[in-house]
Parts: sequence; C-alpha cells; structure tokens
Amino acid sequence: MKGRGLLVAAIVLLALGGALYWSNHRKPPASTITSAAESSPKILDVKPADVTGISISKRGAPDLTLAKNEAGKWQITAPKPLPADQDSVSTLLSNLSPLNSDRLLEEKAADLNAYGLAKPAMEIGITEKSQKSEELLLGDDTPTGSGAYAALEGDPRVFIVASYHKTGLEKTENDLRDKRLLTFDSEKLSRVELTAKKQTIEFGRSKDQWQILKPKPLRADQTAVEDLVRSLGDAKMELSATEDEKKDLRAFNSGTPVGTAKLTDVAGTEELQVRKNKDDYYAKPSAGTGVYKVSASVGTSMDKSLDDFRNKKLFDFGWADPEKIEIHDGAKSTFLTRSGSDWWSNGTKMDEGNVGTLVADLRDLAATKFPDHGFTAPSIEITVTSDSGKRVEKAQIAKSGDDYLAKRENEPALYALSATAVKNLQDAAAGLRPAAPAKPEPKKK
Repeated sequence: MKGRGLLVAAIVLLALGGALYWSNHRKPPASTITSAAESSPKILDVKPADVTGISISKRGAPDLTLAKNEAGKWQITAPKPLPADQDSVSTLLSNLSPLNSDRLLEEKAADLNAYGLAKPAMEIGITEKSQKSEELLLGDDTPTGSGAYAALEGDPRVFIVASYHKTGLEKTENDLRDKRLLTFDSEKLSRVELTAKKQTIEFGRSKDQWQILKPKPLRADQTAVEDLVRSLGDAKMELSATEDEKKDLRAFNSGTPVGTAKLTDVAGTEELQVRKNKDDYYAKPSAGTGVYKVSASVGTSMDKSLDDFRNKKLFDFGWADPEKIEIHDGAKSTFLTRSGSDWWSNGTKMDEGNVGTLVADLRDLAATKFPDHGFTAPSIEITVTSDSGKRVEKAQIAKSGDDYLAKRENEPALYALSATAVKNLQDAAAGLRPAAPAKPEPKKK
C-alpha cells in the first residue's frame, strides 16, 4: 500500500513539474505582463464603408483576396476571379468593427513564437480607401481552447480573443463566394420559361399578376408560379472542401434531364439546366462555368407539368367578399347585393350565415382536371362582381356524366367540377333565408 501511495505521489509531482516547465517556457515572465491585463481593449476598429480590399492568408491554403469594383460590389480576385456574396463579406467586416479582445496579455511581447504569432496560422489584411492598411495576426489557441492569441502587424502588444471571433474571421473562398446560380431581380422579372416533361411553358407578368402565355393563354396559379420563381432564386451551389468538379460534370452529363428554366428581367435572360443522377440533382447555369450539385427542392420545383401551374379556381374574387352574386339554376334565380357587411335580396336583408355558406361554396369551386372537350348546354349560370365593381366574372356549368364541366366567359378552358361541389352550391342557394327580425329594445321603466 505504501508503494502504491509513493507511486501516485511521484506521478502527481511529475505532472506538476511538467506544467511548471510548460508555463515557464510558454508564457512570458510575470514581470512583462501589463497591469492592464484584465482590460478588454479594441484590437481593430474598421469602418466597413471605407474598406476597399481584404486579404486572408492561411497556412497550407492559397491566399484569398477581395476588392470592391467600381459599382461598390465585392469581388473575389484571387485565387481566381469570382463574384462575392455581399452579405457574407459584410458579416466578415462587421466582425472587425470593432474587434475586441478578451484581454491584453502583453504590452511588449519579447517572443512572438511563444504564441504562434511569428508565423501566424492566419493573417487578415485590410485596405481602406485612404490607402491605410492594417494586418491582423491570429496565432495558436490558448491552453484552455476558449481563445486564441492575436496581434497587429508592427504592434508589440499581444491579445487574447475569444474563439468565436477567430471562427468568424476564418473564411474560405467557398464561404465568401456568391453561391447563387441565378442572379435575377425577382421584383423586375417579366418572363419565365420552363421546359419540363417534354413541354415548354411560358409565363408573363403584368404588374404583380402572372399569366400563362404558352402553349396557349391560360390563367395562372399565382402561388405556384411564385413558388417556382422563389425556388430558382434560392438555388445555390452545394460546395464542399473536397468538391470534385469533374465528377459533378460527369454526373450531370449522364443524368436524366429534369428541366430548363429561362428567366428574364431588366438585365437580360439567364438559364439554368437541371438533371438528376440517382438521388442527386445537378445544375448548369448560363452565367459562369461549371456544374454544381443543388438541393432536391430545386429539381422538384421544376419537375412539373402545365396543369400544376394553372389556376384551378373557377372564380378569382379570393378571400374578399364580392359585392354582387347572380345565379340562374333552371327556373330558380338568386340575386344578392352587399352593403357593408349586410346582404340583401330584392330589398330583403338576408341571413349573414346563409350567404356566407354560399360565398364559401362559390370560392371553393375548383377544377379536378382540365378536359379539352365535352361541354354541352349549360344548366347553371353564375355572375360574381367584386373588387368594387372592377371585376365581373361570369361562368356556366353543364352536366357531364356524373360530374360537371364549367367554363368562364371569353375563355376556352374547361374546368371539371365534382358533383359534390355543385350540389353544395345548389343547397346553399336553396337554403338562403331572410335575416331574423331585430329584437325590440326593452321598454324603459
């Protein structure tokens, strides 16, 4: 037992001795540590608007440099010219405005090797429009791993910065490049052409409304078209440190075509081709060169047919209540007008709940499919006036087998409606009732 105790004591003593040796050879003598060691002074404080150039040098990696162009946009200039992600560069600069230390370790460091600053792990150079330049040196991590040693070129002071500061500055080409495959301005987009499923669909926009132009003029589902535009605008390269451009190109060339999109705004037209290889999607943009792996959502947003983008609703008044409704169903006719929140029929105030059911059933009339023919003599005619009288929609409904076909005035398209939807509408019209008489106010005593 005594032998074991002596052995444990010896191990502890050796550990303490090793720690003392490391401390004496790694840290500066206590006499060189400033009395301001507990303070947290700024290391660097740049104004992002004044910065015109950035360089990042890391051990074992090519130097990364960025510069502002004449339009004030950041561009990667080395190791190869690439457009930069403006937001990512702004975030990088925000980490330097200011860069605060955890504490000032030494006022005048005698040996930068002790901190890995003689040959830094990373150097960040900043050039301002006044031609002033500064270079931040980031050395080894502190023994606890919670920070790193830092200094400015030409400044004898040594600081400790928090690890998250170092992480926020440790950027690569892939971190800072613009990874968008398409750079169109969605607010100024006027045309979208999608070729998929052996068919080309062209959309045109007037103000905020999309219309299908080809293969023939049709009403478009605004949400479906906007979802396509949003997905294409969000399409980004999926990059990794070990990306293999030749492998991606081979996968694209041997893949199955999913779709090709062309988008036109005031700056011109861009194109994106997407193919699928096994479970992965690859895209080839017209801007720049190369093929890139993309998320599956980009592929699935393009892998659609004409009917996916057609407006299936028979009426366009949406969630706003119309002002007038006129229905002719055989010998039965219904006339409704709205004043404020009240509905009237031939001078009689109608029950709000009953009319609300009818409006909801009109709103819910939607195509289950789009047949090319089969419309016969109409049995129901409906006119809906909305948008303060600016929109007047007329539709006819005819029996077709067990279901119904409908068509809108001045439109060739046919809408197949379920028998249930039409019966709900007829029942709602038959169920309209006058509003209950207002209860008399109690007599004052």
